[in-house]
Amino acid sequence: MTRIIAGAAGGAVLRASHSGTRPTSDRVREALFSALESAFEFEGARVLDLYAGTGALALESLSRGAESAVLVERSGSVCRLARANARQVLESVPAARADVVESTVRSWLASAAGEFDLVFLDPPYDLGDAECAEALDLLVPLLSEDALVVLERSTRSGDAPLPAGLALWRRRDYGDTALHFAEPAA
Repeated sequence: MTRIIAGAAGGAVLRASHSGTRPTSDRVREALFSALESAFEFEGARVLDLYAGTGALALESLSRGAESAVLVERSGSVCRLARANARQVLESVPAARADVVESTVRSWLASAAGEFDLVFLDPPYDLGDAECAEALDLLVPLLSEDALVVLERSTRSGDAPLPAGLALWRRRDYGDTALHFAEPAA
């Protein structure tokens, strides 16, 4: 069972798919948001959740004060769950906006516009470094000046394949999960 940890929608139970997704564990999500609380201002933030699954990361951000979130997920059935989850969270934060887009990450990024302050990438662990690096490269022009990017990968994947426009700020490992925090390169 996945729940919103804190904020206006704290405690809300999110619907999850039992196939095709690998939700971030509660322990890792708690650690991630604890780290973000000390380094990031959620109030008014524009969030992008790539490989969104059921949307727990973006929706947690909305619960904590983010202004808007775009969730990109390729599976139609998982998008339906994400939309239902977003409707539930938005009942507690009606001023926020959430858009769930059914698309591949590469296709969406290739035509995207806008500027994002916080970006989550939680791709399938079997996504190769080349595809991950391409997504990150396409993402760089969409980042605000003070943006923060969080990439979740298997610890076995090694270092994050960061393009020239991103610099690693911190890495934290939790069991088999590695969180790579990056920011726009100066």
